[in-house]
Amino acid sequence: MSGKGVPDRGHIDATGLDVVIVAGEWHETIAEGLVAGAVRALDAAGATHRLVRVPGSFELPVVAQAVLRSGADAVVALGVIIRGGTPHFEFVSSAATDGLTRVALDTGKPVGFGVLTLDNEQQGLDRAGLPGSHEDKGREAAEAALRTALALRSL
Repeated sequence: MSGKGVPDRGHIDATGLDVVIVAGEWHETIAEGLVAGAVRALDAAGATHRLVRVPGSFELPVVAQAVLRSGADAVVALGVIIRGGTPHFEFVSSAATDGLTRVALDTGKPVGFGVLTLDNEQQGLDRAGLPGSHEDKGREAAEAALRTALALRSL
């Protein structure tokens, strides 16, 4: 599993941070697991948060950008892209990744990256923070966004 080596940094105090989860709707079971993990992390840290749904991962960057420009402190971008038999996987994965990177750099605000790029559904189920999952990528993305927002505030 890719989660090996994840640091345990303890509790995050994100009181006063406004975070928006932007989540794609594709692959509902996995997507809902990611959202639940992000919500658990944001609640535990004391951040205020809300959820905005988008059709899929391709739409994450434009909505993340709008959310950050409207005043949110951070975004947690969650999506699920499963490889198929056409180049569509590469196009959507690249667009989501490059777009979210650009949003973070252009706004100067953190984007927690929780877009799963998978070869099959089981890989997503293993990473979605569901009962029996080995990892919780929604939680990890939310914690990364919070820690980055706090680091930026300290500069």
